[in-house]
Amino acid sequence: MSTINYSEKIPNNVNLSEDRTLQRALEHWQPNYLNWWNDMGPDHSQGHDVYLRTAVNTTPEGWAQFGHVKMPDYRWGIFLAQQEEGRKVNFGENKGMDAWQDVPGEHRANLRRIIVTQGDTEPASVEQQRHLGLTAPSQYDLRNLFQINVEEGRHLWAMVYLLQKHFGRDGREEAEALLQRNSGDADKPRILEAFNEETPDWLAFYMFTYFTDRDGKFQLNALAESGFDPLSRTCRFMLTEEAHHMFVGESGISRTIARTCEIMKQYGIEDPAQVRAKGVIDLPTIQRYLNFHFSVTIDLFGADQSSNAALFYSAGLKGRYEESKRTDDHVLKNDHYKILEVSNGKLVEREVPMLNSLNEVLRDDYIRDSVAGIGRWNRVIEKAGFAFRLSAPHKAFNRHIGSFSGIKVSPDGQLLSEADWEANVRNWLPSEEDRAYVASLMGRVIEPGKMANWIAPPPIGINRQPVDFDYVRFN
Repeated sequence: MSTINYSEKIPNNVNLSEDRTLQRALEHWQPNYLNWWNDMGPDHSQGHDVYLRTAVNTTPEGWAQFGHVKMPDYRWGIFLAQQEEGRKVNFGENKGMDAWQDVPGEHRANLRRIIVTQGDTEPASVEQQRHLGLTAPSQYDLRNLFQINVEEGRHLWAMVYLLQKHFGRDGREEAEALLQRNSGDADKPRILEAFNEETPDWLAFYMFTYFTDRDGKFQLNALAESGFDPLSRTCRFMLTEEAHHMFVGESGISRTIARTCEIMKQYGIEDPAQVRAKGVIDLPTIQRYLNFHFSVTIDLFGADQSSNAALFYSAGLKGRYEESKRTDDHVLKNDHYKILEVSNGKLVEREVPMLNSLNEVLRDDYIRDSVAGIGRWNRVIEKAGFAFRLSAPHKAFNRHIGSFSGIKVSPDGQLLSEADWEANVRNWLPSEEDRAYVASLMGRVIEPGKMANWIAPPPIGINRQPVDFDYVRFN
């Protein structure tokens, strides 16, 4: 069903009350989740009334309603997209079979691993961002942060439902462990390294929501193709919520650039030191932040050659981005793909079996999508009349996973010695001074309609509300 039942303790559209064992297990997990939220969720914000959207059904149009709610009272629940009658496995060796409604025994361990890894990223990002509300540049931005936070919490619920419904005791134990790991914890860190990085300021937050949430878009799209139908349906609805997260990142960077260009034009300055003296973020610093977040995020796609990726695809567990729109045979046993590697001191292309390079296929799709948004940022700079252009660094730059791990490559793709890297890295990645300067701008602005000096106002408000609407009511 598409309509969500809010009369139950756990809102859902999966007829949870018909499975009393599962219902009891999830109701047992619910207070642990709320304890985690109170301990690790947004700092000093539990009493605010926040203008949040809440899903009311899972159809594409009119699926959410808006209203002020305290975040601990937000109705987190379990929402799956509509089931497609007669859906088939669309790729791999099981292509053409009926999609699985239950976990096939032979794929149990791999499906659990996929779901746990995805589930672990959701609370991690809340933990990474928990202090940002204290330095929000406007009420509008504060509300967007909180919307992302509650929806990442909702996405954790989505994965926990799959674990508890389909994986028995193992699933219940994994669900508990998702609340026990914490971002950056020395003893129990999050699974993926990018989710153990700090998000210390709002420029980093916008970069994270643009680049790292975009990784989420591609991973969720690949999982939405899964032959395991409950996972597919779960991810399809998660993508509806995820779109706003990337909008926050793209528009946040765009507004930061617009304000910088406005000041540069007003005072006839381009030198970064002069720009900083006016209390805005210079364009080279934005480029260095971009380089960092782009390179950290493309590591999330994994090694460029992966037997696990081949196994997941051939089994029908995880497809490619927009798998069903592709025109090949969707089996790929005879297909090849070009990957980069280092040979004789140079970066060269080599053809390898496509099944083993599916991480790289997904990474390249992601890079194309990311570059398109960078182009939109450049149009803001161009319109202001400046020659500076932002760019994505080379895919081998600053990598810590795969064949480029430990190899020094410049943003334009030149192999470097360790000495050359050390001599130039401050020009390519944010320095301590860069981060300290950006941090110095992070003063909280909470008067409706007012913006911090370093960022431009949005062109329109949320849900057709004015920009100076009371998005957050402080109690």
